[in-house]
Amino acid sequence: ERKKMASESVAEANVAAAPETAAVEKQPHRLERKWTFWFDNQAKPKQGAAWGSSLRRAYTFDTVEDFWCLYDQIFRPSKLPAQADFHLFKAGIEPKWEDPECANGGKWTATSSRKADLDNMWLETLMALIGEQFDEAEEICGVVASVRQRQDKLALWTKNAANEAAQMSIGRKWKEVIDVNDKLSYSFHVNAINLDDSRRERSAKSRYTV
Repeated sequence: ERKKMASESVAEANVAAAPETAAVEKQPHRLERKWTFWFDNQAKPKQGAAWGSSLRRAYTFDTVEDFWCLYDQIFRPSKLPAQADFHLFKAGIEPKWEDPECANGGKWTATSSRKADLDNMWLETLMALIGEQFDEAEEICGVVASVRQRQDKLALWTKNAANEAAQMSIGRKWKEVIDVNDKLSYSFHVNAINLDDSRRERSAKSRYTV
């Protein structure tokens, strides 16, 4: 029921975000949790700069109205220059492998050769995340949109790479959300090494597919 209410709140966002309908008596539509947008421009890295040093926290929000305002005005991947990334992660989790919530995880990856497709997949993913549409929502850290010259990428980061059942559930749901037919692959983060022996062979392959 809670998921249904959250999804309905997201569906109402187009109306809620319009100034003429945002009547004084209307209360903001609160999300189940707080989320943070991050921005990373790697186009001109400083010499000797550490990986992730250009990553910047942009804005944290917890209402449907704030989400739509931010998305419409700023956070569309097609507006980004090449070599730049947008991230949406749960508040309190940094989009870095070193973050304790991400350290033993990995990511599902989808690619796109058209900016319009990337924008659409990004938006559908954002709505699914803030609307709590994933059964394994607690396993998800966030999503990254990467704009590149030849091929753009979308990556859904999760917490426990060794939990195959959870990752497959997330992968199948995400494939449905972004409506793609191509096979999606899951790769383990480089430092996701805390796996028992029965998982080491699969870890070496570093992937699941849906």
